[in-house]
Amino acid sequence: MKKIAIITILLISYLSHSQNFKFGKVSKEELQQEEHPTNSDVNAAFLFKKQYINFPFNENDGFTQDIKVHERVKIYDKEGFEWATKKIQLYDENSSKRQKVVNLKAYTYTLVNGKVKKTKLKSESVFEKKNNQYWRTKTFTMPGLLEGCIIEYEYVIKSPFLSIDDLVLQEEIPINKLEFDVITPEYFNYNKLVNPKSSYIPKIQESKRRRKETISSKSRSGNRTVSSTTTISNFDFTENVIKVYQDDIPGLTKEPYTNNIDSYKTKVALEYAYFRGRDSKVKSYATTWEKIAENINKNENFGGELKKNKYFKEVIDNLISETKSNSEKLNLIFNYVQNNIKWNDFVGVLTSKGLKSAFKDKVGNIADINLMLVSMLRYAGLNANPVLVSTKSNGVPLFPTQSGFNYVICAVEDTDNVILLDASNPNTKPNIIPEFVINWKGRLIRENGSSTWIDLNPKNISKSMILANYHFNEDLSISGKAREVKTNYEALSFRDDNLSSQSIIQKLENKHLGLTISNLEVKNTKSKSKPILNSYEFNIENGPEVIADKLYLSPLLFFNQKENPFIQDTRLYPVDFVFPRSNKITVGFELPEGYIAEFVPEKAMVSFNDGEASFSYLIKQTANNFQLIATLDINKTLILPKDYENFKSFYQLVIDKYNEKIVLKKQ
Repeated sequence: MKKIAIITILLISYLSHSQNFKFGKVSKEELQQEEHPTNSDVNAAFLFKKQYINFPFNENDGFTQDIKVHERVKIYDKEGFEWATKKIQLYDENSSKRQKVVNLKAYTYTLVNGKVKKTKLKSESVFEKKNNQYWRTKTFTMPGLLEGCIIEYEYVIKSPFLSIDDLVLQEEIPINKLEFDVITPEYFNYNKLVNPKSSYIPKIQESKRRRKETISSKSRSGNRTVSSTTTISNFDFTENVIKVYQDDIPGLTKEPYTNNIDSYKTKVALEYAYFRGRDSKVKSYATTWEKIAENINKNENFGGELKKNKYFKEVIDNLISETKSNSEKLNLIFNYVQNNIKWNDFVGVLTSKGLKSAFKDKVGNIADINLMLVSMLRYAGLNANPVLVSTKSNGVPLFPTQSGFNYVICAVEDTDNVILLDASNPNTKPNIIPEFVINWKGRLIRENGSSTWIDLNPKNISKSMILANYHFNEDLSISGKAREVKTNYEALSFRDDNLSSQSIIQKLENKHLGLTISNLEVKNTKSKSKPILNSYEFNIENGPEVIADKLYLSPLLFFNQKENPFIQDTRLYPVDFVFPRSNKITVGFELPEGYIAEFVPEKAMVSFNDGEASFSYLIKQTANNFQLIATLDINKTLILPKDYENFKSFYQLVIDKYNEKIVLKKQ
């Protein structure tokens, strides 16, 4: 018993010594830790993550907001170095509506000859970049990184705004200890909502406390002799306190086909709902998406720009002078904007310098490009309107806020059909918008001021089709020809990769040992309305597997998928395929001379959840000639966690059939 007591005391002493989270108090024990105690696979972890939000008061500005951040991160290996770069997003519209970072201090801690060494972040390693007219990013990368080091930084964001950013309580790596405090004066009241998509639910503590502020005012009196009098008055009020203090928060689990894992972070959204004055009168600030859309439409840098068309009239008149159909006008104008106005990589729902300037300079932000497209299509007589979107990186906002939308595309309504357009990417075509934009729904704003939600999820199937024929050489190596066809998002992905012929060949050859690709020909990379066409010849040096006097052949060769990406027993997040897809492989081949088929796989047709996904495997033999067609269709893009186990079994059956072998024996 005495030994147990001594060990317990030593353990408590060790923990209390090693877990001092005061800034700068990093211990040897923390630096000596070689792996995370509960998850040895992670390459970094937050030892401590703290955020303290309060509203200081001064007589000139009244209440402002301070966001104090303190983070300590343990980096276990080189893969964890990515956590040594910190990016701070700051709103920056003008001098009165600007957030700024103050009191930044940061150190990297390493263990050198048994002693803790501190390396200070220097000012020349801190950079600021203006993203657009409303946002800038302050970035710093910690110095002196080594495997096993600890980085620590602390800073304050000074903000003139009452709105509070979402409290992000979970990261992709574990958080050992988390402390979040939000302290707001009783006058400013916020609605709370925990992200319903998160699997980790935080414990939120709420309380109240009293606070006193002092106001001093000066007055002057007298005629010939002037005297000054300072009057000091106090006012007391209540503060609302929200605390989230938790230990051992697991990191987000990366799962295949998760899409945007940030959407599933545990976070608390705080909506500024109403102001209650000292006279108890209430003024509501809670808003709706309809109201936000209405306000943006009234903005001169949005709706105001859509009313201007003189700068492009001559160009568009010449462009569509000989066209009559709306579909032809749409394609001509869409292609014109794609090819003539370059995206400067800035996002936003408001124009940066006006559409006339963007048209003249041939460059602009996302609003410049797609609002210009809307204006031109309207001028041509089409029912075109902007659609406000929140990109995947911006998340799905939990409350209606101005920052809930950060992107704008174009929609053309034609009877019951809606065509979505994004002219910022030269590789897209109508109804093929970039994947990072496909984030649930967008808000369509019509010219009359009305607005409605529209679904951004693609409806058209994207196809990847392979047609191959091959034969066996005398040494049982395999030679053949293949043709690949890619449409819609499959084609967009290929065009966006923009690989050289050599890179395409290398990518193919990596699929199979002994595979050689030759005579590659790629067509329609610039013709977006047409599918991508690839054709090539191939040779496989090591053909079928030879065991005794039998041959074991995987008839789909290197065209099949060899492994099931869904290996977890359970799943936290939905499987998101983003767009409906159809993958079809057709191969024809003749058996090597002197061999016959001893075993041929059976045909198979299987469906998941009444057609949400389906698979067919059809094989036909005529004498020594075979034709095999394998088709996998994913019709529903979102597979919920409750259906994951069944979907995993379905997909494993697909993989098993893909890799099933034909057994050949000598005649």
